[in-house]
Amino acid sequence: MRTQHFVFILIEEHTHLSLSCAIEPLRMANLISDQPLYSWSYASANGENSTASNGSVTLVQHDLANLPRCDRLFLISGMNMNRYISPGLLVCLRQARSRGVPVGALCSAAWMLAEARFLDGMRAAIHWDYHDAFAERFPEVKLVRNIFVADERHVTAASGAATADLMLHLIAADHGYDLSVAVSDMMVYSSAREGSAEQKVSLQARVGMRNPHIARAIQIMRAALEDPVPPATIARQLGISVRQLERLFGRHFNTSPKRYYTELRLERARNLLLQTELSISEIAVACGFQSGGHFTRVYRDQYGTTPTTQRGRMA
Repeated sequence: MRTQHFVFILIEEHTHLSLSCAIEPLRMANLISDQPLYSWSYASANGENSTASNGSVTLVQHDLANLPRCDRLFLISGMNMNRYISPGLLVCLRQARSRGVPVGALCSAAWMLAEARFLDGMRAAIHWDYHDAFAERFPEVKLVRNIFVADERHVTAASGAATADLMLHLIAADHGYDLSVAVSDMMVYSSAREGSAEQKVSLQARVGMRNPHIARAIQIMRAALEDPVPPATIARQLGISVRQLERLFGRHFNTSPKRYYTELRLERARNLLLQTELSISEIAVACGFQSGGHFTRVYRDQYGTTPTTQRGRMA
């Protein structure tokens, strides 16, 4: 049986957890099967090493201009991935694709593939923390909240444990379900998740309640952050009174529907502020605020600083 070789391009500040979750299932598959099913090597921009966001330094075997023949190429990034999108990296990725090598992305690296126009028209997964900014920056990509997407030309995984789920999926596809289960057991991983699983824990699990009106109300709010829906309209869609809606939010969140909605919009605004180059006024419009001034006042009340100051701290 031919050994499949995977190459992992490690971007500076990559997520070490994603790297470990990518490699360990492959190693265990070899161990359990007692066969060299997989081999792997690393590449980086300097061809010598790459430093993860936790400070761990990984030695690499290749630079971007001299990748070996491989069966799969994965890009692993983490925080500040935009800083490391270089002409050399884009050439490397395009050359691999032109040779027919499947190119995948782990953690925030889907952003880098999107910048290279690899993901246009495709479904893609990225860590939930980047969803708002990604959706604004790449409307042509079909962003999903799944933990991974494996049925597209370019596979993507959201990060961390989601990377392990993707690798278990690939092992099952390559060598059968039984081996993937054995690897999962060796990892003491209770149950490998399907790609369709959502990244964030459900609202019901997070707040410990099962009220369908609350869940549906928040769904309506999240779908209309740019053009907020009045509480009366939400209540009407739910078939309950505004008073009932207010009691539900007071009981479960100790706040009003209006305030909860504002906090959702501010959360999205903060993500766009820290992860995109959109102007303050553009962010205000994208998050349903009447003006830049109104947005600044509400933001300061929530976070204790203005949007401009917040962005300046991240420079």
